Amino acid sequence: MIDKMKIGFDISQTGNNKAGCGYFADSLILALTSMDDRNSYILYPHFGDSFCDPDAVHITRKINKPNVSRKLTGKNFQESIVFWNKLPSHGEDLLGNPDIIHSNNYFCPRGLTRARIVYTLHDLSFIEHPELTTEQNRCVGFEGVFNAAVSADFIISVSAHSRKMFLEIFPHYPPQRIRVVHEASRFVYQNIINQSKPVKNLKPSEFWLTVGTLEPRKNLRRLIKSFARFRNEITVKFPLVLAGGRGWLEDNLEGLIRDLSLSDAVQLLGYLSDEELCWLYQNCFGFIYPSLYEGFGLPVLEAMELGAAVITSNTTSLPEVAGNAAHFVNPYNEQDINMAFHKLFTDKNYRLLLKRRAIIQAKKFSWNRCASEVYNIYNQVMNMPKYRDESS
Repeated sequence: MIDKMKIGFDISQTGNNKAGCGYFADSLILALTSMDDRNSYILYPHFGDSFCDPDAVHITRKINKPNVSRKLTGKNFQESIVFWNKLPSHGEDLLGNPDIIHSNNYFCPRGLTRARIVYTLHDLSFIEHPELTTEQNRCVGFEGVFNAAVSADFIISVSAHSRKMFLEIFPHYPPQRIRVVHEASRFVYQNIINQSKPVKNLKPSEFWLTVGTLEPRKNLRRLIKSFARFRNEITVKFPLVLAGGRGWLEDNLEGLIRDLSLSDAVQLLGYLSDEELCWLYQNCFGFIYPSLYEGFGLPVLEAMELGAAVITSNTTSLPEVAGNAAHFVNPYNEQDINMAFHKLFTDKNYRLLLKRRAIIQAKKFSWNRCASEVYNIYNQVMNMPKYRDESS
């Protein structure tokens, strides 16, 4: 084991309006610095050339510990883009001479001569399902994973599914250099679970819930059509609540809701605070997440941790996360989704069984375990030759 390490860590997406990458980076760095007083951590508010948070210097994660510092790669985002696009000869000096640089936002730096690159692989949806995202997202995602495939010293995959697909797409990459490390729910670090208040006049156990960025991958149109049919077949009519910020290629979801006469039955709440999400997860009648593709599926784990009965897809990484604690559906089959609504609604014992199983399944995932595994990877990669030298 190396005596002491200096670990550069990408926190670029840990500011406001976080999504999956940001939650991963934020929770992991909190767990790492909580357990590790020996090594030094250098946090980078600006990282890479694609993700832009103009206020990153002020709102990204700050940790007040002697072994944690922050480094800027320019006075603003534009200067940072120039820096990361082509690292200057003294670039590693400007980064604080880290032994390791851990990337969390798809960007993978090139041209490092000393530091090892550890790269978090979130998903490959932009390759497997390019129709579900934008041209910009496809380009950013592919460039990042391609650069990782040719220059990352170690890859941390958040699921076995993502690892399997990466090695199929990039078969030259050494399989011993990519390992599955599951993430966990962020709520474990927040003292809000029992302090949250009701949201939008919703009544406990009288609404269905789905959480996620509004984008085609989340399969919201099939979900809403299935829900419309379900409501026409029952007498007790709980609303469907959609919590999540605006994404891409889903601009007219309200039009579909109007066309199906669901304006009073489907609520788009937008991006919510963690306190509000906690209350929704804890108090929904059922959590439904028929996503077409997930690299991990963090909302499913969050819902299970807070005791929700979960309906989710039988595809990609979702069975890996949900285990035996969810009702699985074919996300492409509206009838299957419709039947899942009916099953939870009519079978009280089944719903209660899923709620009990959910809490048990969620306990298999923890940020402390994740941080310990990542810490071991840091030590391992420092005792390996740099990837580009492996065949020499």
